[in-house]
Amino acid sequence: MFAPIRGTSLYFDIEGAGLVPDGPVMREKPVAFIIHGGPGSDHSGFKPVMSPLSDTAQLVYFDHRGQGRSGLADPNADPARFTLDENVEDMEALRRHLGLGPIVSVGTSYGGMVAMAHAARYPDAVSRLILVVTAAHGGFIPRAIEILHERGTEQQQRVCETLWSGGFRSADELSHYYDVMGPLYALRHDPAAAKAVQGRAIHIARKKGWGGRILCGTVTSFGMSPIPSGIPNGRDMRGTARRDTGPRCVRPLPGRPRRRGREPPRRRALARQSLPGPGQRSPSTRTRPSA
Repeated sequence: MFAPIRGTSLYFDIEGAGLVPDGPVMREKPVAFIIHGGPGSDHSGFKPVMSPLSDTAQLVYFDHRGQGRSGLADPNADPARFTLDENVEDMEALRRHLGLGPIVSVGTSYGGMVAMAHAARYPDAVSRLILVVTAAHGGFIPRAIEILHERGTEQQQRVCETLWSGGFRSADELSHYYDVMGPLYALRHDPAAAKAVQGRAIHIARKKGWGGRILCGTVTSFGMSPIPSGIPNGRDMRGTARRDTGPRCVRPLPGRPRRRGREPPRRRALARQSLPGPGQRSPSTRTRPSA
């Protein structure tokens, strides 16, 4: 499905019913936006990982402007609008297009940056905020470089230099990056499973931009992007995140600290605990027509 918003077509998909029978009444489930990372990726990596959450909430997946199926639907889109600010405004426009009230916002990696910026800009639009492996500012980049030098192979260091210098020139190069970096993205890397996930993803190369670069979605670099307001290298959302999103931000599940090599806590267990159950009150997920 596509939503014609803000001069483009945003692809979205919905999983789970919004209204379900609960004894003698019909119960309205909360709506959760599942926000993908990258940038330059699409929502497909969340399927079927997030599917169990559809028992608790109605899930809305979507592809950011210029990425995935949204990119295929708008091949002439202006890469100058492939930015964090535009992604935030697109997300809010999609919420309003669907006639939704406050949503549960689930952001992973770069999607978490979009989720934080959206919740800070539109606090009344978010009932709960779930952040997974993300950051509120560009300070993670120096630490990422340190870890890469400590643990990465020569090949991994080379592809990251391409990433950080904004040197990707084709979708194939971006796919190669994911293949090479897979072992550093997971405690237990399964090459076959990772290959299948990447095979389902859509990467788009665009021959428009700065210095003749081909832009794969918005992936040009983490922190040195020529795209204005791309990844928040110069932007620091920590203050606004604490003030505006703190009351809605879901805390991690209690337990012992993770150790290297152990399986991380399940994301859906955290999300299920965070979402309102049948007996709990929650803000309406749909807007009501005015009288």
